[in-house]
Amino acid sequence: MDRDARQTPVRSGRRVQVTEVATPTGRIYVDKQTPQAFRALLGTAEAVRQAAADAGLDRRLVELVNLRVSQLNGCAYCLDVHTKAALKEGESVQRIGVLAAWRDAAVFDERERAALALAEATTHPSDAAAQETAYAQARQVFGDQELSAVIWVAIAINAFNRVSILSKHPVRPAR
Repeated sequence: MDRDARQTPVRSGRRVQVTEVATPTGRIYVDKQTPQAFRALLGTAEAVRQAAADAGLDRRLVELVNLRVSQLNGCAYCLDVHTKAALKEGESVQRIGVLAAWRDAAVFDERERAALALAEATTHPSDAAAQETAYAQARQVFGDQELSAVIWVAIAINAFNRVSILSKHPVRPAR
């Protein structure tokens, strides 16, 4: 990480030292550059995690949603993080491996399929027909609290994907 310090004025008229954290490609790590916004996003993520737990959603289902959204967005960093988390929760390598083609793999149950379709609809909301179909399917298998939690999981990971993609967070080799 390259660090570049510069002087920035503040409201009181005094100048303070601000540390910019840049990627090797010259992009800033927006989470480091604006930590108060990132802390707020982390707070949202914690509230979403609690909502999913309160709704009784299995952590593996939550991680499948995180992985599928990250696949759709092409977020290598979040794919790395959530693959590890899914494996830690007991998810199988086979199911993670075929997740991109979940519609064609008989290894996902009705609830998982509904959650994955809803996650895709949340990630690509401009496809109104797919959104209506996914929502109707999810209503058949999830109660209100579960349905809301799945949507919030997808919203939260979409936000984290954007932070990591635009910052170009690196994926480092496993040790």
